[in-house]
Amino acid sequence: MTPGELAQARTRTLRDVVGPGLHVLFCGINPGLMSAYRGEHFARPGNRFWPALHASGFTPRRYAPAEQEDVLALGFGLTNVAPRATARADELTAEELVAGGRALTAKVARHRPRWLAVLGVTAYRVAFADKRAVVGPQERTLGATRVWVLPSPSGLNAHWTPAALAEEFARLRVAAFAEGPADTTPEPDTDAGAAAAVAPGARLRSR
Repeated sequence: MTPGELAQARTRTLRDVVGPGLHVLFCGINPGLMSAYRGEHFARPGNRFWPALHASGFTPRRYAPAEQEDVLALGFGLTNVAPRATARADELTAEELVAGGRALTAKVARHRPRWLAVLGVTAYRVAFADKRAVVGPQERTLGATRVWVLPSPSGLNAHWTPAALAEEFARLRVAAFAEGPADTTPEPDTDAGAAAAVAPGARLRSR
């Protein structure tokens, strides 16, 4: 990206891809600069989100970020915890993540996805004040929506290989599509709850 494009990206937000009847609402930490500039979720070439979706069976082929609107027809959507675009996720403050957790709770109440999948365990721990959370299904629910924490798909997350990442995505896919149709009736636009505040300073993996 050129310096001018980089400056533009830092001032942009990324529109959600959401709708009724979602089996899974995938939630990144926050937009990366390339994603914000292009208006496409998980647009950085090294990000493994789109490959993991295909390898896990969520998509019949590997989708490009530019095809993000097409995922609604497959039963899932895309959003972020925090709206501010950054080069690295660890540029976010804990306060931003906590505020994002509150906004995400309200968003889930409106759209009622069957599952909320947060892509990054550290971000989830901060946003929802759950220091003991680990990757996988959570005891917490947001109304009728269950919560699953997935590993960050960032290429910098070396703890998770592409194969292991796809395997965890596949576990969620089996759970998400195991039951009948998702609820298609949205709730009024209200704040459904608030995440508890936590001390600042948590470090996150970049996208």
